[in-house]
Amino acid sequence: MSTKSVLHKISPHFGLFVVRLRSLMFDSGRFAQPDPLIRRSHLLAALVMLITTNVTAQPFTPKFDVQGHRGARGVMPENTIPAFIYAIDAGVTTIEMDLAVTKDKQLVVSHEGWMSAAISLDSLGKAIKAKDEQKHNIYKMTYKDVARYDVGSKVNERFPDQKKMKVSKPLLKDVIVSIEDYIKGHSLYEVDYNIEIKTEPSGDGKFHPKPEEFSELVFNLIDQYLAWDRVVIQSFDFRVLKYLHQNHPSIRLAALVDNLRTIDENIKELGFTPSIYSPEYHLLSKEEIRTCHQKKMRVIPWTVNEKKEMEELKAWGVDGLITDYPDMAKELGYTLKTPKGKK
Repeated sequence: MSTKSVLHKISPHFGLFVVRLRSLMFDSGRFAQPDPLIRRSHLLAALVMLITTNVTAQPFTPKFDVQGHRGARGVMPENTIPAFIYAIDAGVTTIEMDLAVTKDKQLVVSHEGWMSAAISLDSLGKAIKAKDEQKHNIYKMTYKDVARYDVGSKVNERFPDQKKMKVSKPLLKDVIVSIEDYIKGHSLYEVDYNIEIKTEPSGDGKFHPKPEEFSELVFNLIDQYLAWDRVVIQSFDFRVLKYLHQNHPSIRLAALVDNLRTIDENIKELGFTPSIYSPEYHLLSKEEIRTCHQKKMRVIPWTVNEKKEMEELKAWGVDGLITDYPDMAKELGYTLKTPKGKK
């Protein structure tokens, strides 16, 4: 665990740590200036007590990883800060999101590299025609332009139960700050981040930078804001995963899969074994899950939106799942317990 991550975890109990340390070192009156060796031994003891306190005070983190797909797309506008906060309140262990890049090299949380007609209203509040949506190209706009679009007021026909609200596509850095502030302000457990870099060869230079530039933009921003042991980078584009594996080998990577090739064929094409194998859930079988585990890969399928399918996949041995309905996973008892009054 990194120093940054340790500080994140002990900070809520730092006052308690100081009180216990003072009690251990000075309350007996045996010494005013302890010997350095004694001081270190008592400091270690206090840290152990702090860590124990922290573990018992925080909700238990299950091995099963429930990921809120685009936050909570089934009930909130996708890839928005309100959707991510909803997912946290539902007890997810990981927030899943997608990235696009603006003309001014800002990282925007967005599933497409353009303004989707299914969810977007333009700066004048008018609907976008499906045939014209790619003309609203995020890669050709500044973030100031992107922020003028409303991606929460239009009825999403695939998810009619979504709560409607006027909201814009957020910057990744603003998402991270909002999530971290919310967690600390509500004494909630730190979630992980599963961040998809969305590229494909036909989109290079048109809807996004090439994988190398895109990956470095993501690496440099995350490196400023988060401990890397809380982050997974995922992609369907194996060029992204190969680049990150070669240049930043400590990053956990997830191979997104929607093809009919075998696991061995996909791993051979990738050239290494990723931390996570993440297929569309219909492509999975018990045998394939066993194969992944034999290769030391965790299996986290997408996008699982029915209770029966969640239960079946969990019984098969998957390590988690990605869902548009984290509240549904909560009803099955798969998520973290959250304070009373939360979702």
